[in-house]
Amino acid sequence: MLNARNPIILLAALSVLLVLTAACTTTLPTPPPTAGGTTIKRTPTPVPATDEEAIRQLINAECEAVVQQDVDRLQSMWANNGVVTDANHTKDNAGDDVTWKSWDALRDRYVNLIFPSNPTFCEHPDIQVNINGSNATATSSVKIGVTNCQNCNLWAFTKANDGWRITALTYNLNPQ
Repeated sequence: MLNARNPIILLAALSVLLVLTAACTTTLPTPPPTAGGTTIKRTPTPVPATDEEAIRQLINAECEAVVQQDVDRLQSMWANNGVVTDANHTKDNAGDDVTWKSWDALRDRYVNLIFPSNPTFCEHPDIQVNINGSNATATSSVKIGVTNCQNCNLWAFTKANDGWRITALTYNLNPQ
């Protein structure tokens, strides 16, 4: 039996009681959010500090959406009256160009021509941007799948209240 007159026994009993109490009240950390049983890991897109940064992000996001085959994301990047032109490696000869106009045609191009090639990566290693008010152009090289072309893309953009949108892309500008 504990004797209040023996301080060593009393101190030992209180220490044991304190350790047991602490062990019983420990809570587990909150698990990370999950969807379908898997942990969601998202890197937030940084808010661009400049219009040039926003355009670079848009070009790279288009590339990423192609790899992910995310047609809804692609639609959110394009102006409704957007135009894509394949210059067929002859930038000075418009006679052999293939052109897709408006979102419906652009969607068909992505779904029927681009997605079936199933690119596993896409990047624009160099992007040069020129901004003139609410309009901009950019040139870029592209590495996508087995394609690696230098200075072969010409982009056009317009800025609306909700940000920059792609209005045109002409590709295969470099001679073969």
